Amino acid sequence: MGVQDQTAQIEWRDGLVPVSTRFDDPYFSLENGMDETRHVFLAGNDLPARFADDFHVAELGFGTGLNFLMALQVFRACGCGGKLRFTSFEAYPMAMADLHAALSAFEGLPADLMQTEFFPANLDGPDFELRVVLGDARETLPDWEGRADAWFLDGFSPAKNPELWSTELMAQVARHTAAGGTAATYTAAGFVRRGLQDAGFDVNRVQGYGRKRHMTRAVLT
Repeated sequence: MGVQDQTAQIEWRDGLVPVSTRFDDPYFSLENGMDETRHVFLAGNDLPARFADDFHVAELGFGTGLNFLMALQVFRACGCGGKLRFTSFEAYPMAMADLHAALSAFEGLPADLMQTEFFPANLDGPDFELRVVLGDARETLPDWEGRADAWFLDGFSPAKNPELWSTELMAQVARHTAAGGTAATYTAAGFVRRGLQDAGFDVNRVQGYGRKRHMTRAVLT
């Protein structure tokens, strides 16, 4: 069975947080998933300050879709107008029932999408364009024709899913980043930072979210 045909297998921690049984890793912070997204992926990419019409976010690891929904929420609130483009690469999509169960723990997400079976999907709205690319990112990202203004690097832990953090994949991330584009991730693992540096990013280790002392921010120079 190909990777693109495989559905994520999960278990629930405290009845609220989905955990991948394949990688033994939670889909979002056990403390507060929304706050983690704000700190790591939004603030880590200087968002919403950089949002503008046709701004393009790309992501490794769609997961529950929380990062997309929060990015859209903040894009709408910033008043910049236009359309947000969001492309995510996902190897093991969650079943819709599990995805909605995970998102039910959060309040304030875009109401027009909370009841929509938006994953896996190519979905267009009046102010957004969502593309979810199914399959192994090591195979699908090289063929992608887009270039992102900001990357959310949100794969499972590098210690448990090193393939999604390889030097070769970080080089592909750089190749698909617009000039002056950025990337952010919750991990500060040395080999991840070195991979981003080797790919041409200016990399900084900064304060992490919650129990994580550090995270990584990067700018393509």
